[in-house]
Amino acid sequence: MKILYSALFLLLVVPQAESAPRAQQGSRVTTDYGTDDFEETIFSQDYEDGKNIKEKRKMVIPGEKSLRLQKDESVTPPLKKENDEMPTCLLCVCLSGSVYCEEVDIEAVPPLPKESAYLYARFNKIKKLTAKDFADIPNLRRLDFTGNLIEDIEDGTFSKLSLLEELSLAENQLLKLPVLPPKLTLFNAKHNKIKSRGIKANAFKKLSNLSFLYLDHNALESVPLHLPESLRVIHLQFNNITSITDDTFCKANDTRYIRDRVEEIRLEGNPIILGKHPNSFICLKRLPIGSYF
Repeated sequence: MKILYSALFLLLVVPQAESAPRAQQGSRVTTDYGTDDFEETIFSQDYEDGKNIKEKRKMVIPGEKSLRLQKDESVTPPLKKENDEMPTCLLCVCLSGSVYCEEVDIEAVPPLPKESAYLYARFNKIKKLTAKDFADIPNLRRLDFTGNLIEDIEDGTFSKLSLLEELSLAENQLLKLPVLPPKLTLFNAKHNKIKSRGIKANAFKKLSNLSFLYLDHNALESVPLHLPESLRVIHLQFNNITSITDDTFCKANDTRYIRDRVEEIRLEGNPIILGKHPNSFICLKRLPIGSYF
């Protein structure tokens, strides 16, 4: 009888056991090794409407090799030469439109402030002048490159310098002259290696403001042609000039022509006897300096 009551009690009081839902499991972490960068995969379980939803999240953890590569890529590149790094107005002296870059061993024209009017780059190691050097500096009035190593000047280097009045290329290594800007009043190219074939026939013809021309201590075989009427001083001493004509300074067909602006012509140190060319100077107020006997 007791057995019957116990069985009835179990049927009525204790509900039939059901499989309880699986207890929420903690996140399971799986890690895959064998590569420099490994993934950490995290599984989590959520419950929505009685169904399990599995969410997978990946987090990439950089390995030792990747970290080392990133470190290598961030290494600072090699430093350039000091003169390449230094701004022009620290390397040189900039003062009221004038830039003084004298004896600082530069090998090229430095970037100039756009308002620059005067550049003094004497006694450096510049070997070449290019059109880009002055492309954005239209207000330049004076350039002085005395005592450099200039051998070559690109065509058009001075073409945009419409205000340039004074240009000194003295004591360089030039073999020929560049095209000169039209408003020059002074041009100095003494102590170079210029020969007559390095000067174009009309190089000076249109320079109607040119007053001072210094071509002494070169290798000229003749006086340049078509010298402008505006010239006051002409220095051609210590060249290889062997002859002159009646049209060199005067006009052979006009005996009344007077070249009244010329104050000084120097021809000493040339292998020429000036006394053999008396008609070459009849238009001058002063005879050239040189050997007459």
